[in-house]
Amino acid sequence: MSYLNPHEFVGKMIDAGEAKAFMSTRDTLIRAYMAGAILALAAAFAVTITVQTGNALVGALLFPVGFCLLYLLGFDLLTGVFTLVPLAWLDKRPGVNLRALLRNWALVFVGNFAGALTVALMMAIILTYAFTVDPNEVGQRLGAIGADRTVGYADHGAAGMLALFIRGVLCNWMVSTGVVAAMMSTSVSGKVIAMWMPILVFFYMGFEHSVVNMFLFPSGLMMGGDFSLADYFLWNEIPTVIGNLVGGLTFVGLTLYATHARTGPARRRPAAEEFGIPEKVNA
Repeated sequence: MSYLNPHEFVGKMIDAGEAKAFMSTRDTLIRAYMAGAILALAAAFAVTITVQTGNALVGALLFPVGFCLLYLLGFDLLTGVFTLVPLAWLDKRPGVNLRALLRNWALVFVGNFAGALTVALMMAIILTYAFTVDPNEVGQRLGAIGADRTVGYADHGAAGMLALFIRGVLCNWMVSTGVVAAMMSTSVSGKVIAMWMPILVFFYMGFEHSVVNMFLFPSGLMMGGDFSLADYFLWNEIPTVIGNLVGGLTFVGLTLYATHARTGPARRRPAAEEFGIPEKVNA
């Protein structure tokens, strides 16, 4: 696995953020749509495996296949652009301003949501034979997830909202680490291995990913989950988006940028005599 040092891959992060800020509306929406759809399929895959095996670890071990595919295909997730595009703004790349940043985020959000919603509808049709029968065990599990992770938080009030927000922060700490880790290698195998590890952590720990939730909760509603659309947005999607932004930007983007792109001045090396070591005398 060819490895790039931090200074090199942080430069790639900034370049990627700049490229995304200037991408056309059409391309941004297409790439975001496909990213949302592929990640939604991976989530459906992981839930199916968990239900059929009774082992959540197996589902978590296999979920990263979707993330790896969408990254290698050059598609964009909201969680990734939250981390990368602001770096181009901070680096004062010409033309990358707040308007360009917000435009990118908005387009990627819309594209991700449309892609995830498409797969949610397709899975609902499959699991209910086009809504003519009750959902099977996988469909019932999707409905239960939606209720547990909306009204389940609401039952705890402010403490539940804080827990939800922190889960969003931790999620994109791991997911954005996966995005960055892929830039550390120049080989496909190296990228996949590097991405797989943090994505496994986020999924198994039950952290909140805004794009995964764009699939889980609409599909849960279609499966008869005991929660409402308002519950979904207020008690999951909106706080999760904010948590994902804070987690990815604070713990991944800004920390790497600050210490590898805008490195602080090195401390002065003390002269030998300051330690009582006599200078060498040339013969």
